[in-house]
Amino acid sequence: MTAFDDRRNAFEKQFAHDEDLRFKATARRNKIFGLWVAERLGKSGDEAEAYAKSVVLADFEEAGDGDVLRKVRQDLDGAGKSMGDAELQAKLNELTGRAIEEVKAGR
Repeated sequence: MTAFDDRRNAFEKQFAHDEDLRFKATARRNKIFGLWVAERLGKSGDEAEAYAKSVVLADFEEAGDGDVLRKVRQDLDGAGKSMGDAELQAKLNELTGRAIEEVKAGR
């Protein structure tokens, strides 16, 4: 193996590691966001956990955050607890930092 191969392999490992962390942080953020929305919907306990899981799963519909935001906006609207897109996006952005820290800490 050459030094070039070693470097390429190291970059590939780093890329895979970074993508894994990004995936975990996004899933964590979506769960926290789902719990936050569940609270606004009056859900608690197992019901809130199930709702948060549905928010995490909603993120697999399309790339980006649009699918998650659309799901919670529809749920909030359906419960008569509408929130603006800007407020939901701001909360999602706020929770991103928290989720990254939790993933880095191994929680």
